Amino acid sequence: MKTEHDKEIESFFAQLKEKDNEIQIPDFPKAKRQRSVNWWIPLGIAASLVMAAWFFARDEAVQSLEQDVIIITLEEKPNHELQFKIERTSELESWESPTSSLLNEF
Repeated sequence: MKTEHDKEIESFFAQLKEKDNEIQIPDFPKAKRQRSVNWWIPLGIAASLVMAAWFFARDEAVQSLEQDVIIITLEEKPNHELQFKIERTSELESWESPTSSLLNEF
């Protein structure tokens, strides 16, 4: 079933393969082993972790808002003067909503 044209193509490619087999492959020089210069990356990460642990591991005084609460209010005197009132208490017994003044004024 092969035609004359197919045989010509096969012989053409066979000749190309023979020519390719005759080509000398150049020897490539072996790659030199590079010294590892990246040893400082893990060392830097380890040093950063040690510094972070030292910085964040300090014993900080625990502040509790249940014991010391400072209440700052702005009061208007009868002569239209404004005065800051600062109170210190141990409980939230006099809590007032920040928007309660809107309900009282209007």
